[in-house]
Amino acid sequence: MSGAAGPPGAGVRSLAQLLAQQPPTTPPCLVEPGLLPPQGILFVGGEPKVGKSLLVANLALALAAGLDAAGFAIPAPRRVLLCQFELPLPQLLSRLAIMRRRLGPVADQHLCVDTEAAGHLLSAPEGLHHFLAAAKAAAAEVLVLDPLYSAHDQDENDTRAMAALCQSLLRLRDTSGAALIVVHHVRKSIGREEIGSAFRGSSALHAVGDTYLLLTRPAPPVPTLELRFQFRYR
Repeated sequence: MSGAAGPPGAGVRSLAQLLAQQPPTTPPCLVEPGLLPPQGILFVGGEPKVGKSLLVANLALALAAGLDAAGFAIPAPRRVLLCQFELPLPQLLSRLAIMRRRLGPVADQHLCVDTEAAGHLLSAPEGLHHFLAAAKAAAAEVLVLDPLYSAHDQDENDTRAMAALCQSLLRLRDTSGAALIVVHHVRKSIGREEIGSAFRGSSALHAVGDTYLLLTRPAPPVPTLELRFQFRYR
């Protein structure tokens, strides 16, 4: 966890000082190839009931176990905090219990659940403090917010309001030191080639996201999902 802000100017460092603090080799991404960098922000979106929460819960378990899943490479186990706002706790635990059958208990000590996440808003100082305290209690390396719209009260059509919310996300990331996986909904009508721009409030989200993952159902309907990716730095 990062400490409280120091006096003005305390954060100024020379390039030489900063380079001396860097590890000799670049740390691997938490999810490869390049899907979730250390302290990165991954937005996961799609239409309602397409399976966003199922995918993210499986990814959280895989991260906690340090095992590859759904075509994603997980180099090492990570401490994960799941903040899930929609399902009652018994229903969430039932879902996780089914998902963990193939893993056994390997993820159990690394995956934590914030059982008091509902009702706390990132857009309010008290809510942000709650999530920071929860991340600290879990020693979280990855923090999952599912879904984002349940953790704020801003107008998603207001660019300025969404920019303020994104600043709260950045503060959560920077102060906790954790990477963020954020489930968010998309606009009602999106084009075939849209990925990052498909998310509600996308003009603000584009300033903070590292990766965007969009779940879609191919047409005509078939029992498969299509995953489309957009990388900020590729």
